[in-house]
Amino acid sequence: MKYTTLNNYLKERFGEKVYKIALNGGFTCPNRNGSIDTRGCIFCSKGGSGDFAESPDLTITEQIENGKKRLEKKIKNGKYIAYFQAFTNTYASVERLRTIYEEAINNPDIVALSIGTRPDCLGDDVLALLDELNKIKPIFVELGLQTINEDTAKYIRRGYTLEVYDKAVADLHKIGINVVTHIILGLPNESKEDMLNSVKYACKVTDGIKLQLLHILKGTDLAKYYEQGKFEVLTLEQYTEIIKECVQIIPENVVIHRLTGDGAKKDLIAPLWSADKKTVLNTINQALKDE
Repeated sequence: MKYTTLNNYLKERFGEKVYKIALNGGFTCPNRNGSIDTRGCIFCSKGGSGDFAESPDLTITEQIENGKKRLEKKIKNGKYIAYFQAFTNTYASVERLRTIYEEAINNPDIVALSIGTRPDCLGDDVLALLDELNKIKPIFVELGLQTINEDTAKYIRRGYTLEVYDKAVADLHKIGINVVTHIILGLPNESKEDMLNSVKYACKVTDGIKLQLLHILKGTDLAKYYEQGKFEVLTLEQYTEIIKECVQIIPENVVIHRLTGDGAKKDLIAPLWSADKKTVLNTINQALKDE
């Protein structure tokens, strides 16, 4: 089975292995500050999906240095992508965004920025800034689509329609920005067909895709629904089979940035098998080799 991994893509593009450093710019989200809602998406942790990011109390430069120290056993004199991960990383004034982004992009060890955000937080002024920065070093914008099923989108409190995602992708492509789309596999009440339809849809327009296992974390509304028995989580066998079918329909021009994901172990409620990341990845990789 032929597919393009992020590791291979980055090696080809930058000429060496590149690692991501997860940063926290101290942002919030319109789904939390009252602009859309105050509760966030039902699956989102108190860390705004940035549980593995550095502390927002540090400067961006300090966060980058910390990230490099964490990776020093894996990489010597390497290059890094500054990944703005926690919450919505374009949800601030352009002046503040410029200050934070420029601090990262001007770091000599940083070869690119990756910015996680919502499709409804990309106004013309933000796009103009991204266009400017993309001429200095490559910019990747990661959009949390999660699903194309509008009923599921309402259930998880995503807060925007599919048309908003479509417009965001078109606007980003107009200025030459590489778009990465996040899809969650195993959302409540979704069939395998629903999941595959979301992957197919995204692959028609996106440059990269992140496939994320739904995991339930303490303190989320999703945890309450799970404990009430409103849905079941996927088994490792089910997830592996879904991943195989997803990879089969992802064209080689779409880079697979991730095949799964794990939550912080201290907060993980289910599925508990996802905490054993090495076994999960080995199982998935073996299944893909067998195809």
